[in-house]
Order: sequence, then structure tokens, then C-alpha cells
Amino acid sequence: MTQPSSGTTPRTPLGGVRVLVTRSPERSAALVEALAAAGAEPVLLPLIDFERAPDQHMLDVACDALAAAAFDWLVVSSATTVHVLMEKAAERGLRLGQLVPPGTRIAAVGPATRRLLEAGGLTVALTPPGEQSAAGLLAVWPGGGRILLPQADIAAGTLSEGLAAAGGTVTAVTAYRTVDYPAAAERRLSMQAEDGDAGPQPSSYSLLAPQTAAADIAGGRLHAVIAASPSAVRRIAALGPLGGCRLVAIGRSTAEQAAALDLDVAAVAAEPTPEGLVAAVAKALSPP
Repeated sequence: MTQPSSGTTPRTPLGGVRVLVTRSPERSAALVEALAAAGAEPVLLPLIDFERAPDQHMLDVACDALAAAAFDWLVVSSATTVHVLMEKAAERGLRLGQLVPPGTRIAAVGPATRRLLEAGGLTVALTPPGEQSAAGLLAVWPGGGRILLPQADIAAGTLSEGLAAAGGTVTAVTAYRTVDYPAAAERRLSMQAEDGDAGPQPSSYSLLAPQTAAADIAGGRLHAVIAASPSAVRRIAALGPLGGCRLVAIGRSTAEQAAALDLDVAAVAAEPTPEGLVAAVAKALSPP
């Protein structure tokens, strides 16, 4: 196992550890701060970005139906979807809280998604109490209803199929595209701070190029890499062998994607939060 330098102390459990964060700067501030507070040196390599859905007409039709109270449930499976809904509300001269009628219940997967919805003035009726995933939500789903499910273009069918199997009438619509970083400027989805970030970008960070990150991994200069989505795992795999760099996954679906690519997962975050990821990094680097 690759070990950090001798700077590790009880006060800074990740002292001397360099951790690769594969999210864009505006989505990384809270995680960067949490890693730094634990003594780590976070470095950024944005691997994925998000563009507006190519078929805006279908998305607009779905949002108009949502505003007209055509759905019993709005199911939001990612924080990125919230940004899309914010943008669609703004196009209509509305706030997010005005786009969703009071009678439409909202289900959210993940604490960041829930916080963004609540910050937009919405009440979230249902979130998974345990595993923060499609499977976790389906495990507590009450069944039935007319459901709007805006999601990524590459979203697996697990959630839509599970909701339908539970008696729901599901309208699944592509809300955004996942692309290599950086997205085309004219199509890039506007992002606001997540996870309670104080600003749109971390206050201090190092931004690596893919070639530099690959060289640092090969040279043992990166101790851990955090994958926050299955999409990120696929792009991490393209960097080359991880060697002693420990892969930390944000959740089960990300870990399953890593396993499918024959990547060893050193730890999976118990909670998909900055604190949960920091704890997972510490676990990944702990002696056996």
C-alpha cells in the first residue's frame, strides 16, 4: 500500500496525503475544504461536465406539465438535475419553489440534492434513510402515482423501471448530458455551489491536466483518487493503472462500475458527503 509521508498526526489524519478530486471546481469546494481540514493536499482533475439536453422541447413540455400539476411526484436523483430545474424555472420568470406546485410531492436521492431543493424553497417528502441510490429510494417507495423523472442521458433504467414496477406512471425525460470536461461554453449547464459551499469555487486548489495526473499516479505521488460517479470511474480508468493510488467511491453504483472495469475499490463512502468521503479516504489508506 502506498503510504503518505511522515507528516501524519492524530490531529491531521490525512497529513501528507495527496488526494485527486475528479470534479469541477464549482462542485468541489466543500470536499476540498474537508480534505484540507484533515491535513490532506487536494488536487483537482475535472473529468466530467454537463451540457443542456439536446431536446429542449421535450424537457420544456415536461416542465410545463409539472407546473400545471400534472404529476403526483417529482423524483430527483442528482444535484445536477436541480440545476436544470432552476434554469427552467428562471426561463419562465419563476423561482424553483414556484415551478413545482404545492400538491406535487418530491423525492430526492442524496443529501446534496435534498439541500439544493430545500434551498430553492421546496419541501422534500421522501429520501432514502440508508443507501443513497436508486435502489435505496425504491426500497422505501410508496408505489403508484404519476411521476416525473428528469435525469441524465446516461442514467441506468433502474429507477424508471423500478418506479413503473411499483405501479407508477413514469415520464422519464433527459434533463442534461454528461460529457468530458470541459463542456462547450454555449451548451454548458450553469452550476451553483453545492454541499453548503460558501462560494462557486474552492478558495485554493491545484488543477492538474490528465497527463500530469497520470504521471503523478504512476510515480506514486497521488495516494488516493475520489470517484463521485460511475462516469468519473470510466474516465479514471482511462488514465492508466492506478498502482498504489487507492480508489475511493462515493457510493455503490460507482463502486460497481469500478468493479466492472477491474478497478479495485479501497473504500466506499458510508455517506455521499464531504465528511463521508474524507472518512473513506482515511479508511482506504489505513494499514490492514
